[in-house]
Amino acid sequence: MKQIFCIFIYLNIYTAFFSVFTAQTLRLTTKSNDSTSQHLIDSINHVKKFKDFKSLQNETRHILQILQKIGCLESELESVEKHNDSVYTANYHVGPKYTHIKIFYSNEDFIKKELLRYSNEISESYFILPFKNLEYTLNNLNIEKTKNGNTFARVNLKNIKPFDSKTLTANINVSNGSKRTIDQILIKGYNQFPESFIKYHAGIKKGMTLDNSVLIRQNNELNSLGFVSTTKPPEILFKEDSTTVYFYLKKLKNNNFDGILGFSSGEENQGLTLNGYINLELNNNLNYGEQFSLNYKSDGNEQQNFRVRLSVPYLFKTSLGIETELKIFKRDSTFLTSNQFAKINYQINTKSKAHIGYKSYQSNNLRKESSANLLIEDYKSKFLLTGYSFTKSQNNILFPIKSMFQVNFEIGTKKISSTRETQLRAETLFYYIFNLNLKNSILLKNNSQLLSSNTYLTNELYQFGGINSIRGFNENSIDASLYSVLNTEYRYQFNNSIYVHSIIDIAYFENQNIALKEKLYSFGFGIGLQTTSGIIKFGIANGNAENQDFNFSNTKIHVSITSKF
Repeated sequence: MKQIFCIFIYLNIYTAFFSVFTAQTLRLTTKSNDSTSQHLIDSINHVKKFKDFKSLQNETRHILQILQKIGCLESELESVEKHNDSVYTANYHVGPKYTHIKIFYSNEDFIKKELLRYSNEISESYFILPFKNLEYTLNNLNIEKTKNGNTFARVNLKNIKPFDSKTLTANINVSNGSKRTIDQILIKGYNQFPESFIKYHAGIKKGMTLDNSVLIRQNNELNSLGFVSTTKPPEILFKEDSTTVYFYLKKLKNNNFDGILGFSSGEENQGLTLNGYINLELNNNLNYGEQFSLNYKSDGNEQQNFRVRLSVPYLFKTSLGIETELKIFKRDSTFLTSNQFAKINYQINTKSKAHIGYKSYQSNNLRKESSANLLIEDYKSKFLLTGYSFTKSQNNILFPIKSMFQVNFEIGTKKISSTRETQLRAETLFYYIFNLNLKNSILLKNNSQLLSSNTYLTNELYQFGGINSIRGFNENSIDASLYSVLNTEYRYQFNNSIYVHSIIDIAYFENQNIALKEKLYSFGFGIGLQTTSGIIKFGIANGNAENQDFNFSNTKIHVSITSKF
């Protein structure tokens, strides 16, 4: 009895072992009703080897689906024959191949203009498509119907029949579901997110017609805010009498800081002179979408810049926001000029804003002796300001802004002692990125400013030059009553963290004080790097005037570091 039991165990082990190593791969061949049909099937790149019979069966059905999609609608899978333990043959009857389909439509469902995007042959009652474009066309027509709030709308064909040997006819059928509007918006993942950004920045609000494509597109717009990211596409909960949209967000740290400060002994008064720079930007720390920035830069001798700015959007959950700024500029021991403004922003739509406000300037002559030859005097100016801005974002970590346009006007009076005169200031900013492909792009940026006045003082002129205007020149080293700077860059992006770019900048400026009109040029290259702590930008540019020979000593190195915390 014991011997019989051992033999039984041995046979089971041997059978299992043998079956593992002798299992054969199943092979599929195809056969059709004629040589033309066989050639058509052979042109389909289908799988021919399988681990099990179920996978083989699925592939035979898949081949039939491909035949029908390319126009052989009357094709059939007649049988699957087994020749031996590993070889099977699928027998197909391939029907005639239709190359076009003539679709009849109703003007109540579609207008001719909608269909012109898909067909070149169209009348008031029908349009003709290449059969290979049928699935694409029906899918896009279905999407068009869901944009009007008919989320459950469906577009399909009925009464499909042959017209001739190459053409089918059919009627297009539109099933309109019930129209839906957004009844509730809920935020998941970031409970303190300022919901006004959903309404005004993303343009999604209660009562609007539900459109899935708009929800997905505007959901991505939230990523451009910097202090929040979307963790997944929005979801919709349909109930019999309501529709709820869920946004899935994550709060991001978006505070920036970079700075170096030093002290040196003053030559005249033996005191301490502050030099270096500080760039501080605080974003959304109070969960209102507010922004506070402070910038200070000093070379210790020639000039000092100080700027503090506060912006609070969507006050009391409205489309109105406030913005205020104080700016101080000091040039060595010559003059000190400060300006400040307060303005109200109005959000027109998701990309556009308008503003109105008040701005004042005050400047003091710091020299003890008269500065008439330098045209520097004490003055005060008051302006009403207005403007408009348009900003379009894109899904790119290194270059989040796709295009931008800003225009600002200031009109007011300048007072020198007891003398008053009317002045006008204007500024435009244009910014656009041409994306050639995923890695290559071209940047065009233009910034222009104009001061229109009867008389001009040196200490009221614009100062430009440096990394934020024309590169290859010292920061704020050029005085102008009018200037226009064109920045261009050809960019090659290796990945989402690093890119290199060219520098070609052109500028034109006028200085009415000394009757100077001049053109400036700069050429160079740069690199940008996204790190875990922020973005580092490094550029080398050589700047020259129009009639000036190339001089290597005019080369400037520009470095910008933004650290996030």
